[in-house]
Amino acid sequence: MYLQDLKFDAVEIGILLSLFHFSRIIAPNFWGWLADHTGQRAKWIRLSSFLGVLGFFSVFWADSFYLMFFTMMAMSIFTSSTLPLAESLTLSHLSASKENNTYSRIRLWGSVGFIVAAFFLGYLIDLLSIKTLVWALLLAQLTIFILTFYIPEKKEQVIYPVKRSILKVIKNREVIAMLLGSGLMVSSHGLLYNFYSIFLTDNSYSSFTIGTLWSIGVISEIFIFLLMPKILTKINLKKILLISLALAILRFFLIGNFVNNIYIIVIAQILHAATFGSFHVASIQIIEYFFNKDHHARGQSIYNSITYGVGGAIGGMGGGLMINAYGASHTFMLSALLPLLGFIVIYFGLKNYPKTITS
Repeated sequence: MYLQDLKFDAVEIGILLSLFHFSRIIAPNFWGWLADHTGQRAKWIRLSSFLGVLGFFSVFWADSFYLMFFTMMAMSIFTSSTLPLAESLTLSHLSASKENNTYSRIRLWGSVGFIVAAFFLGYLIDLLSIKTLVWALLLAQLTIFILTFYIPEKKEQVIYPVKRSILKVIKNREVIAMLLGSGLMVSSHGLLYNFYSIFLTDNSYSSFTIGTLWSIGVISEIFIFLLMPKILTKINLKKILLISLALAILRFFLIGNFVNNIYIIVIAQILHAATFGSFHVASIQIIEYFFNKDHHARGQSIYNSITYGVGGAIGGMGGGLMINAYGASHTFMLSALLPLLGFIVIYFGLKNYPKTITS
């Protein structure tokens, strides 16, 4: 919405926001290699978040497409690396925990932050202006950097005298199926994150209502995070992925066809519990299973690169082109085909193990 206020069209917005996805293809793998090589993940989380803050400052002067392009590219190169490093460090700490499946209980706090941002920013944008957004983002970036000084490092014991080749892990047919299926799921969400708010604005929803709808989705996500420890004792990870993908097909079909029906849109937002929440927890833990011990950080970085990088970029840029050509309603409806393809890939490509994963 901020970029639209600067008079950028759908294609330009798709390109600019896809920079965050493109940067995830390369940058996290470098930082992941560095983290695994040095055994110091907290240190690199701190550095990448600091450089992310520096890269953000020029956004206040970027008023043309090319200035905004280089600003967002500089910022995204560093901020895209913080999350996979943090995921890896968190899972590494939890591997020594006596409690099972505690990852989802930590991850839900990211959802709490999202709700606060979406709800209050929606209100402040209506009250003040869309430029409130960039000041809020700067505050968030600074807060992230400050909090990195409180993240405890985790020293890994060398379990494998000789590390497995990471290429051998990646070439595993199940790993390929997992990355491809996840990439297809995230592609549909790339469209959602880039254009959903604009789509709702064009259909006469206020910023406050849009913020509330985002909050509903993430509140649902929090509930699923709280329930995941119990769900993981009943349903294996493959079934969780398949159920999540099936509900994603339904969600995007509803968004594309019933945007003017607030009740159906609320139902579609509630489905975010599955299309992001349960899917994210299951996929993160499956990736940890395959890359465990000798490729902690790079495993999460590769997952982030393929799914949120390649998948998100395809959804973001492809979505912008399709919206210009066919309109937003048709584009959202057709995006339901992406999780459908992901469902097929996961169904045939991933075995039924592991039954459950303990953190």
